Amino acid sequence: MGGAQLQYRPRTMRSLAIVKTGGESSSALSLVLTIERLQMAQDSYHQPVLVSEIIELFTGLETGVVVDATLGGAGHAVAVLRAAPQLRIIGIDRDPDARAVSATRLAPFDDRFLIVDATFASLAEVLRRASDFVKDEPVVGVLMDLGVSSHQLDQSSRGFSFRADAPLDMRMDPTKGETAAEFLSHVDQHEFVRLLRANGESRFASAIAKSILERRPTTTDELTAAVERAVPMGARRRGHVATRVFQALRIAVNDEAEQLARGLDAAIDVLETGGVLAVISYHSGEDRVVKAVLHDAATGGCHCPAALGCVCGAVPRVTVTKASARLATAGEIEDNSRARSARLRIARKLAS
Repeated sequence: MGGAQLQYRPRTMRSLAIVKTGGESSSALSLVLTIERLQMAQDSYHQPVLVSEIIELFTGLETGVVVDATLGGAGHAVAVLRAAPQLRIIGIDRDPDARAVSATRLAPFDDRFLIVDATFASLAEVLRRASDFVKDEPVVGVLMDLGVSSHQLDQSSRGFSFRADAPLDMRMDPTKGETAAEFLSHVDQHEFVRLLRANGESRFASAIAKSILERRPTTTDELTAAVERAVPMGARRRGHVATRVFQALRIAVNDEAEQLARGLDAAIDVLETGGVLAVISYHSGEDRVVKAVLHDAATGGCHCPAALGCVCGAVPRVTVTKASARLATAGEIEDNSRARSARLRIARKLAS
């Protein structure tokens, strides 16, 4: 990756290190939530989910640094900085568009934020390189809002969506790595079938992989057509027939599964005792990884038979706050349909 970049140069502004001006005082939580909902209603970049739950979770933290490991349009970051004046935020994102939008939205918060060009798998490196910002304060929280943003889906030129024809790109950072079209130009069919099955496309995975790789599509419309040829009309689920294929390709192109596992481990490592890890996932594949990592951390990796109790000396690293994920309310789902699939899992760091 060549190291996390701690500076960002907006297209219309002179170069600046992303530590900006003007701290704000917090007001009552109800007022914060009201203001935040009004702002989100006008947000054309990305409407964050479970904001009330994140504010409730993070406002009780001690003074320190929170890492927003998937900064996006800074919706969660702005809400947390408003509601919790004792916190500062390091925002990580590899999408240059997201960093540009966030720089503007976070500008009123003075020296309380830093934006970093990186992936969350490199979280430990980011913190080392941001030592001047972190100073001696502990990392008291890490937030990960996984998946793709509304802006990325709506920006047709990025190739994330089947809604409009575009080059088959799908890179979170459009300046690095291979595109989805390039990935399809060389991927082995058996590997591609495994990828589709891992992302929920089980029954027709082989037929879809064969159809796609026979045609090697380079645009979103060509990919959609290849999927449609492989799945009979009568067998199609509710929703678009190519949804899971687009999802699987995006995950592969951006190495999301590996990034997530490494990022979760790194987040647990850097947290101060009592610190909070909050992860919002949107599909079963992501959620399985999150559950598996948190379970391993909560048990210390113990595999002793339950009837015997632990005899291996495993040391738990976290406590998982809830056995099941927190979901969006009916009211939030009505306002933002993307919240329907959101799952929030929470863990707290234990003393080592």
